[in-house]
Formats: sequence, C-alpha cells, structure tokens
Amino acid sequence: MLLSLLKKIVLLSLYTIIFACSENSSKTISNNFFPGKEWIDNNGVAINAHGGGVLFHNGTYFWYGEHKIEGKIGNTAQVGVHLYTSENLYQWEDKGIVLKVNETDPNSEIYKGCILERPKVIYNKKTKKFVMWFHLEPLNMGYTSARSGVAYSDSPYGPFNFLKSVRPNAGVWPLNVKDFHKKEVSEDVKSVYGGGPEHLPKHVDSLNILGRDFEKGQMARDMTLFVDDDDKAYHIYSSEDNSTLHISELTEDYLSHAGRYKRFFPSKFNEAPTIMKTSSGKYFIISSGCTGWSPNAARSASSDNIFGPWKELNNPCVSKDSLTTYNSQSTYILPVHGLKNAYIFMADRWTPENPIEGKYIWLPIEIKENRIEISWRDKWNLNFFN
Repeated sequence: MLLSLLKKIVLLSLYTIIFACSENSSKTISNNFFPGKEWIDNNGVAINAHGGGVLFHNGTYFWYGEHKIEGKIGNTAQVGVHLYTSENLYQWEDKGIVLKVNETDPNSEIYKGCILERPKVIYNKKTKKFVMWFHLEPLNMGYTSARSGVAYSDSPYGPFNFLKSVRPNAGVWPLNVKDFHKKEVSEDVKSVYGGGPEHLPKHVDSLNILGRDFEKGQMARDMTLFVDDDDKAYHIYSSEDNSTLHISELTEDYLSHAGRYKRFFPSKFNEAPTIMKTSSGKYFIISSGCTGWSPNAARSASSDNIFGPWKELNNPCVSKDSLTTYNSQSTYILPVHGLKNAYIFMADRWTPENPIEGKYIWLPIEIKENRIEISWRDKWNLNFFN
C-alpha cells in the first residue's frame, strides 16, 4: 500500500516537472510573435533594446536598441546600446552592450546621462565597417542640441567606437531649397522652439528655420537609416524643430553627410520615421506625429524615388486602437530575409515613468497596390507572408 502510494507521488511529481518545463518552454521558445507581451531572451530576461533597428548580416539578425533602466532616469543613457542576435526572429540571444556610455570623461558627448536614442546600424560593403547612427543630446542639454552621433566597428558584435556628433549639412542648402530660404533670417526667430506644433507660432517656412540653422547645420532628432539597392545610404531625421522631415544621402563610407538632401512635409511635424522599399521599387514611409511620450495615429507616404516627390497617405493602421498606433510609436521597418515583400513594422510602447517596462509591437505590413496596411494581431508568425 505504502509502495503504491510512493509510486503515485513520484509519477505525479514527474508529471508536474514535465508540465512546468513545457509551460516554461512555451513562454521562452515559440515560433510566434506576441505583440505587446513580454519578450524574453535566452537568459529568461526581458529584451532591453528600445527604439531599435535590425541589421541582417551573414545569416544572422542583429537587433540594436537603447538599454533602459528603472525609474525616470532611465529615459537617459545610463548604460548604452544593447545587442541581441537571432537566426529566426523569434528567439533572441543577449550579446551585451556594444556601445557603452562614457563614465570617466565628463567632456565626452556620450557621457553617462546623455540622451542617446534610436540607434541604427548599417554595413558598408566597401569599407567592411559597421556604422551606427543615433540621435544624441549631450548631458544637461535637454533636447536643444538636436545632434546625430556616429560610431563604427569592424564587427557587428562590436564594440562600437564613438567617432563624432554632427548637425547635418552645415553650410549646405537642400536640393529643393526655395529662394526665400536664402534671404536674411528675421532677428525675432527663436534659436530653439519646442518639439511639437503647439510651439511653432506659424508655418516653418515663414519662420525660415532652415535658414536659421544653415551655418551651424540642421537639427536632427528622431531618425532612421536606409541602404538602397545601389548601396547608397540615407539618414532620415526630424529637423527644423521637428516640423520637417529631411532625407540626406551619406558619403560612401557612411560616416558623414554627402551634402545632397531634401526636405519634405514642412510644418507637418513627423517624427519616429521609418522607411521600406518594395520589390517593385515603391518606397513607403511610416512615421508619427509629435505628442511627446503619448502615442498618436501613424502617418504614411509613398514615392517612386527616395528624393520624392512623396505622396501623403492615410494612417496605415486599420484595426481597433489605430488612432494610437496600437498604443505604440514606430521605430523601424524590418525586411524579412528570403521572403519577397515581407516587412515587419517595429514599434515601441513607451513607459516614461519606468522605461525598462516598455514593450515591443511587431506586426506584418500588408502591401495593397499603392498603400500599406497594418492590422492588429495578438499572435502571428512568418507564415503570414507565404
């Protein structure tokens, strides 16, 4: 009787262990995406790569993003840029910090406590270098500097070496400059306005912020990078106090601006820009409005040429909560390697009171003739594109 009872206890314990392992496995090893849910890495820790971008290189995906910490101070760079790698986009392995903030030299532009946002990495086939760009605000500058940081590495695994920060295209007019931009700027134009449309008293062209910043370089805040089929790279960023989007060609080494750029959507206040190009050669931009940390309705635009003209389209989100982009903000459009016209919309759910708790929204983009759509899905996988 006792032996039989012991056998039952042992069997019950084994079933419990197997079930627990199965449950744990379903949480950590799943070939599905669960938008907005906690996403853990190979160590069972929540992925910490906010405002990020993904590079595909030699069969591996590299996800670079902002490493956040707890509390309000987590909105500043206390650690650096975190890297995760994957071969299938579902499971990710922690590779550590690849660009560390400087903790010893207060004069460094990336000194601990600076604002370092939206890191993106591209590979230069000619120089064999991996180049990272990011929005940078040195310590105690708030969002007034509006600079772009540049770093590079010989390996996608880092470490990345900080090279410089710049205000783009100093002393260079855009290719689509208007004559009135070259006229003298009024003395009553402020040196810096706020980040949203409520801060600008009138149309950006009436203020001529482009002319205001001509000598010192244009402002650059939220940004992304894009490498076209001809290997030319572009830096796309919110400029002119966030009122206008700039698309700027980079030099052959991807480390500087080439002096060829255009401005688009003046006084429309687009931030969080992302870009994709379909197999037919059509470009699409997805961005957001300027409402601080609060989510708003996404915007989209299309063009047959990266330098335009760009045609404004509707909100690409079409399901419930579309007016808040599913309570998130765009950060990158990820092309799925090996699949035709397969693109993933990457977005962040920001939690400014405790940034480390921010979650990720990954959703498939549907291409419908001359527009794109993003529908909400609680669970999905790459079979969607087949």
